[in-house]
Amino acid sequence: MSAQYSKTPEAIARLTRQQRRVTQDDATEPAFQNEFWDKKDAGLYVDVVSGEPLFASTDKYDSRSGWPSFTVPIDPANIVVKTDKAFGMVRTEVRSAHGDSHLGHVFDDGPAEAGGLRYCINSASLRFIPEADLEKEGYGDYRSLFSTTSTLSTSTSSTTSTTASTSTEEISR
Repeated sequence: MSAQYSKTPEAIARLTRQQRRVTQDDATEPAFQNEFWDKKDAGLYVDVVSGEPLFASTDKYDSRSGWPSFTVPIDPANIVVKTDKAFGMVRTEVRSAHGDSHLGHVFDDGPAEAGGLRYCINSASLRFIPEADLEKEGYGDYRSLFSTTSTLSTSTSSTTSTTASTSTEEISR
């Protein structure tokens, strides 16, 4: 399945200026000013360059960092980590394996109950595939990741706003 995911000149040509800066030039987009930092919809996050599946909304949580944060990748084989010593810091960079896109960084301050990692990812490196569009977009094999999401989302919508926001955060972890 991974053979279908690659970085092509055509894919690079389709990128917006911000997507190119982030994925190809290792930039970071502004916190709280990016497309997916607070998105709670069920679906799959794929590399904007190669299309390889990276993260699921079921592993997304609100880290209060201003960037989309996930506890685990869908398939660790689609993620490459490298030491990043830029800006006088030592961090662990996260890149896509097949597209070689800069995605963001991984930190060890994530939820302990979910393994303790926080994959802090730039929205500009991602394309979101809604759960309802998985088959249409060629990601039907990942439907099982969301088998209970629809039921849980429906049940939280009928609760009070305080409970709903807490439940939504818990669901997206």
